[in-house]
Amino acid sequence: MQQSSDQVLVTTVWSYYENMLFTRCMASMAAAADVTEPEDLMKIAQQAASAGAQVVLEALDKPRLIKLKGALDLVTETDVASEKAVLEVLKRHCPHHAVLGEEGGVSGDPSSGYLWCVDPLDGTTNFAHQYPAFAVSVGVMKGLTPVAGCVVEFAGGPGTWVTRTYTASLGGGAMLNGRTIKTSSVTDIEQSLLVTGFGYDHGAAWALNMEFFKYFTDKARGVRRLGAASVDLCHVACGMAESYWEYLLKPWDTCAGVIILTEAGGKVTTLDGQLYSPFHRSLLASNGGMHARVLEVTACRTKTLSVECGVDLSPWLIPDGYDAFGLKSY
Repeated sequence: MQQSSDQVLVTTVWSYYENMLFTRCMASMAAAADVTEPEDLMKIAQQAASAGAQVVLEALDKPRLIKLKGALDLVTETDVASEKAVLEVLKRHCPHHAVLGEEGGVSGDPSSGYLWCVDPLDGTTNFAHQYPAFAVSVGVMKGLTPVAGCVVEFAGGPGTWVTRTYTASLGGGAMLNGRTIKTSSVTDIEQSLLVTGFGYDHGAAWALNMEFFKYFTDKARGVRRLGAASVDLCHVACGMAESYWEYLLKPWDTCAGVIILTEAGGKVTTLDGQLYSPFHRSLLASNGGMHARVLEVTACRTKTLSVECGVDLSPWLIPDGYDAFGLKSY
């Protein structure tokens, strides 16, 4: 019997929805097959970071093409090549997870609930000058919580380069080159070595941080500024320093380093004492024992920075479709 045009339309529409539901079902099943255990994610992070680090290592003694992303912010062809190597590993093992890369932006599926944060060359200016404070940083978070990460730090110098590989998984501890690391036990600022960073935006946050720098230089044994957030976090994690703080950081700067630090026994909050996620724009990290002492200095002034100076410290760079448990990008 010949179908009417209305019947054909109904059949066509029903087939369309059947196909759409089937596609979504298959995509959901495929996403469920991606790696989700923190220890396994750590191994993937290490493999990805090592792939990027190999690109960086091979480029160290070669001429490099340097471009400007902003007035002072550098990017080299090595940043781009390293990120490509990292992404190849992540796409092979976790094809349905989302990725937020410093150079390439967002890729993958934000609705998967997992977000990889990739800094293919943290400390590009140091790399360009062959100053030994740069790294490849690969971390992954579920929701707002970093669950695994790896930072491959370059140390030494021209002709003597070596790498330090920091890894951590949620509940699995933190390691440096395969050995367990812990934060220091120092609780007095007067006995501490502190670390900070200054971004490329020389506005009110930069000026306030300079005040903190001066204050803590007078109080502590010293304050260092290396220029690579992932390295700073790892140095606190392994006890080289007691605390690190900075404004206007991005998720790829901190995701891997934060899980390494917290698994080593450290603590992280925003600079005004709120719960921290890599989407927040201020970070106070410490060995745990000194956290309250540093926060006494930074908390009130940071709140003033937002209220009186109009500096936006709200969450940012949350990919569309990613479940950040109510956090919104501004």
